[in-house]
Amino acid sequence: MRVNVDGAEFDIVDRGTGPALVLLHGFPLAKETWDAQAEALATRARVVRFDLRGLGKTAATPGPYLMEQLAGDVAEILDALDIERATLVGHSLGGYVALAFFRMFAERCAGLGLVCSRAGADGADQAETRRRLADRVEREGMEPVVEFFVPKYFAPDVYRERPDLIARARAIVEATDPRGAAAMLRGMAERVDSQDLFEEMRLPVHVVAGARDALIAETQARAIADGVAGAEYDLLDCGHFPLYETPDALAASLERLLARVVS
Repeated sequence: MRVNVDGAEFDIVDRGTGPALVLLHGFPLAKETWDAQAEALATRARVVRFDLRGLGKTAATPGPYLMEQLAGDVAEILDALDIERATLVGHSLGGYVALAFFRMFAERCAGLGLVCSRAGADGADQAETRRRLADRVEREGMEPVVEFFVPKYFAPDVYRERPDLIARARAIVEATDPRGAAAMLRGMAERVDSQDLFEEMRLPVHVVAGARDALIAETQARAIADGVAGAEYDLLDCGHFPLYETPDALAASLERLLARVVS
């Protein structure tokens, strides 16, 4: 199914039956990163995936892409699919989008899953790094993003022992439209702190962190679980990319979130 939202056409993968589950990918990645988990979870849920605006196969539109705009895209897609409420699970950037969606559409959230993500906004230095990287991407193409992110995605042993995983991730990053990547970098730099939402989160919340994550410190992920009453927390033996590094463990972790949603 294809849905047009504000000039961007989204190619939606919708599989399985049961409670709706939306899987949101990281930066600058695509819905295919969720392949293993989507297959496992579609046995017990209606699993919806699509490429975020400007990434994957979704065309770039003028940016910056604020998290609120991306959350609005999710809401429009749910409307097109006749889904009133869903559990949102976001990896990294996808977690920022899920938090923005909760802020705007809390009544539509059945549960939240945050995988290698954080609630805090960028500090001034990190925001400026994103903006400078966005400028470089517009001038030079995707190579600066490849150089910045791909060496930090995985735990050190994965680079030695699983070059196939590195190649899969790199291919997705390299295929990204530089215009979309730059617009997303600028949008991430502008995102607001979401820690004020913790007291309002009276729904199943599940946090997954990588013990060897070089992009999102484990303490930042744990801070979400510590701040949300009743949140559950899983620490996996991986870097920033449990979707590839520990696919079965991540699927099992998210199955526990689904079990809480339907209980």
